[in-house]
Amino acid sequence: MSPDVDMAVEAAARAIESADALLIGAGAGMGVDSGLPDFRGNEGFWKSYPPLKKLGLSFVNLANPHWFRSDPELAWGFYGHRQALYRTTRPHAGFAILRKWAGRLPGGSFVFTSNVDTHFQKAGFDEEQIVECHGSLEFLQCAGGCSRAIWPAPEQSLAIDETSFRARSSLPQCARCGALARPNVLMFGDGEWLEERTEAQYARYAKWRRENRNSGMAVVELGAGTAVPTVRLECESAPGTLIRINPREPWVANCGIALPLSALESLLRIDARIEGAS
Repeated sequence: MSPDVDMAVEAAARAIESADALLIGAGAGMGVDSGLPDFRGNEGFWKSYPPLKKLGLSFVNLANPHWFRSDPELAWGFYGHRQALYRTTRPHAGFAILRKWAGRLPGGSFVFTSNVDTHFQKAGFDEEQIVECHGSLEFLQCAGGCSRAIWPAPEQSLAIDETSFRARSSLPQCARCGALARPNVLMFGDGEWLEERTEAQYARYAKWRRENRNSGMAVVELGAGTAVPTVRLECESAPGTLIRINPREPWVANCGIALPLSALESLLRIDARIEGAS
């Protein structure tokens, strides 16, 4: 480890040890260490979904609600495959480290994530202490817009043709009108996403922020990039010391701490300093 990185790890450990509350911000880079695909850039996306390269479809092209109208088997092939992958992937050890730190703090923690994989819940974080700012693949809504209902996705995953990434089984339907259902996730160019579930999460988060407004807060941001900066901006708005963990875009203004490492490596190194000092 370089001296600069070693100093950043030491500073991060001190900030977390002295904190009263912990805000955890997480972007797509948080899941890479669990073995989830890296969709940053077309090549990373096409490496995971070769048939879509032949169609010339990028992640931004495909993550669009119009496919649920024009080609629902393709739309659900993509989202159904991701849902099954998230369900079968185990969150890496860094999640448990974050839980351990949060459990020691009087103000506890809150998670603010753009990930739709529910891995924080899977790792044991309290559902009531999480904001999923882009929604969740574990919840559905009517693609036809018959109501503003949001309901849990079926436990059984869709059958996907691995050669074409198209759905082979019956597609999820709205129980109210029988129309196609879609994931309750915010897509690109999406004016149809129902935000009520996420708005309720934001309300709980705002309450937690108010309760801890005079507390010493540590903000640990992991794998959140600038292409979709929602998580970065939220973490920058929070009071306290910002610890930005990002191997590609680690820069941080003012008195923040930058760690140009992966999420898991950073958490392991910081935790080793904390445990070694206790």
